Amino acid sequence: MFAIIDIETTGGHSSYNGITEIAIVLHNGREMEGNYQTLINPQIPIQRYVQSLTGITDAMVANAPTFDKVAPHIYNLLKDRIFIAHNVNFDYAFVKQHLKQAGIEFNQPKLCTIRLSRKIFPGLPKYGLESLCRELNIPNNQRHRAAGDAIATTQLFELLLKHDQSGELKKMMKRGSAEQYLPPNVHSEKIQQLPYVPGVYYFHDKKGKIIYVGKAKNLKRRVTSHFSNNKISKQKQEFLRQIYDITWKELSSDFIASLFESIEIKRLWPIFNKSQKHFEQRYALYMYEDAKGYYRLGIDKKRKLSQPLSSFRFFVEAHRALWKLVKEHQLHPALCFLEKDHSGKISVPDKDEHNQNVQKALTALKEEMKTYLLHDGANGYVFFEEGKFYGLGILSAPPEKNAEAIKSSLTPYPENEILLSLVRTYSEKYPQYIISL
Repeated sequence: MFAIIDIETTGGHSSYNGITEIAIVLHNGREMEGNYQTLINPQIPIQRYVQSLTGITDAMVANAPTFDKVAPHIYNLLKDRIFIAHNVNFDYAFVKQHLKQAGIEFNQPKLCTIRLSRKIFPGLPKYGLESLCRELNIPNNQRHRAAGDAIATTQLFELLLKHDQSGELKKMMKRGSAEQYLPPNVHSEKIQQLPYVPGVYYFHDKKGKIIYVGKAKNLKRRVTSHFSNNKISKQKQEFLRQIYDITWKELSSDFIASLFESIEIKRLWPIFNKSQKHFEQRYALYMYEDAKGYYRLGIDKKRKLSQPLSSFRFFVEAHRALWKLVKEHQLHPALCFLEKDHSGKISVPDKDEHNQNVQKALTALKEEMKTYLLHDGANGYVFFEEGKFYGLGILSAPPEKNAEAIKSSLTPYPENEILLSLVRTYSEKYPQYIISL
């Protein structure tokens, strides 16, 4: 039993827009059993371009029922039926959202006639409803009106049933099938090909441009989770509309995937990635000699073309590192701007003794900026040369302890503060994976 639906709305996102018209055709798989249509008062203005597209004006819906008035009847029509629409996720998201606002939970299996058309009529130039009607000689004299499009989708559905020689409908409706939740323009074969391994994945738009980068401990489960949940947010709907392809890169561990994700977001700047796309204010540890000849250590915002002793993502990290130097090398906190004497006088140590201790601290700091490999517990490696990030890669065998040989086996990448923070946290947690060179 099927319900074929089309709606007209005030805009593109169910979270912020209303339904202005709905049409439902009831179908038993052989013939139409009945239909229902009504204008809906969305209780918000209809955007001008939408009025010109659909012909539905604010005046036309002024005396129409609000959705909550017709919600029980709509639910009774749809329950126990498979929800069918052309680009089903759009219509389903609106209907589900509006039923929820009316106090009705709605969860029905759904079927997309775009996806089914791609399976049964492969090779057509386009799969929008207007293009399919033209290609398959389906009349539609009420384009962009709910009733006209619902009847056209019904005729398309009947043609699909007639030409479904390989049982594509049954495959799509099989419990757990990816066809029920995938975006209309993503082939299910892509999901089937995804491996159950760590890696980084990419969502592409119609032109092949990467619009989102993500990392995964398990590529198949993570990518599937983007589409299989029931969220109807603006971002989710934009995903469903704009994703046309999925590619991925297999990696050795979740840790390496996290680093590579950060590198790729900084490189590609994808439109749908929100995190990591911001100016990175870095902090640095500097040394200078004051007017009295004392070497002073201090924290400041990292400046271009400067040569700091060390740099940090967060001020608190720099503060913690400086206190460590002060305690380990008996430096005066006030000479490192860590304590203030409100009397205006600082009881300072002997200058030569203090400066020698600062030099010892700098030597220790430099020794920490060593050349080393960081192992991920599998076959992934991250290489640091004299404390600076060089690159990473997957090696089939443990590398020789030769810096030049290692560099030739790994791929160099630019560092960023998120990457360095991830490495710092991982190194502290797994010191046994540090391989000094």
